Amino acid sequence: MTFSTGDSSMGQQVALKYASLVLLVMQNAVLILILRYARTQPGDMYLATSAVVVCEVLKLAACLAILLVQQRGVRPWLRLLHTHVVADPVDTVKVAVPSFIYTLQNNLLYVAISNLDAATYQVSYQLKILTTALCSVFMLKRSLSGVQWLALVILFIGVSIVQLEQQGATTTGVNQRPLVGLLAVVAACATSGFAGVYFEKILKGSDVSIWVRNVQLCVFSIPIGVVVMLMTDGAEVRARGPLHGFGVVVWVSVAIQAFGGLLVAVVVKYADNILKGFATTVSIVISCVASVYLFDFVVTATFAVGAVLVVASIFLYNRTPGAAAAVPKLEMSPVPGSTSGGSPAKM
Repeated sequence: MTFSTGDSSMGQQVALKYASLVLLVMQNAVLILILRYARTQPGDMYLATSAVVVCEVLKLAACLAILLVQQRGVRPWLRLLHTHVVADPVDTVKVAVPSFIYTLQNNLLYVAISNLDAATYQVSYQLKILTTALCSVFMLKRSLSGVQWLALVILFIGVSIVQLEQQGATTTGVNQRPLVGLLAVVAACATSGFAGVYFEKILKGSDVSIWVRNVQLCVFSIPIGVVVMLMTDGAEVRARGPLHGFGVVVWVSVAIQAFGGLLVAVVVKYADNILKGFATTVSIVISCVASVYLFDFVVTATFAVGAVLVVASIFLYNRTPGAAAAVPKLEMSPVPGSTSGGSPAKM
């Protein structure tokens, strides 16, 4: 039996599509569960500000390694970095704004995951779809269909129901403050929407690859993260060191954030909006089910109604013609669930 080139290509596309599904689910669900576990395990707690910096350092190392492989030599690699990072400071400075915002966002998400159950966090963080869509409308002058606006309203209602139920529930988490978690996740969603759209404008305005852009991001985000770490936890860093409390689970969570986001950025272009909506739905289900067994989370009727509304809104929004252009595709913040549909960027 012989197979044509077209059949082979079709098979590769199908394989990449399912690989995208698996990676999206892992990025959206598994990382959240690991982060939640790392923030609730007994023993000395690691500093979230240190984790943000370490994640950016690992991401920088990964991007530099990818560029080195692409350039096939140290000299062209150094020439590329000099051209786009050193010799063109104006272009590099463009990413200073999203670098600062992403650093702020990542710290906020640690606050959120420390004060919200994994399932509640997963559902609530879908509010970033609303903030990104609104930023796209105002910053990129895009238009949304009536169905998409309806989906965003349903999304807001669903997240509100989940949060109202969470605020009235009695939590078992140590020092868990649901209101602080709510404010943190809302602020993170707002910054996610703005930074994602701003970064998309930068990507579309030049032919610089996504890997070079991430190197530029790290050039600013690492020192910004260090400043935030010293301002917030300076005394503890000087007393115990920035990596105090970093165990195996913490290193795994940080590595998944750094490398998982980059990997998803590569394969997500092969996934259509319906598949991405399905991946988000599966990740929400996984988070809820796993939270019941791992964190004694109780799925109430109120929470279930809110979660169903959020899931329905995601499907409704993504299946609408033109939805792919409503939000940026590659939001390279190493945060769980940060990728969304949009126009492709040069790899």
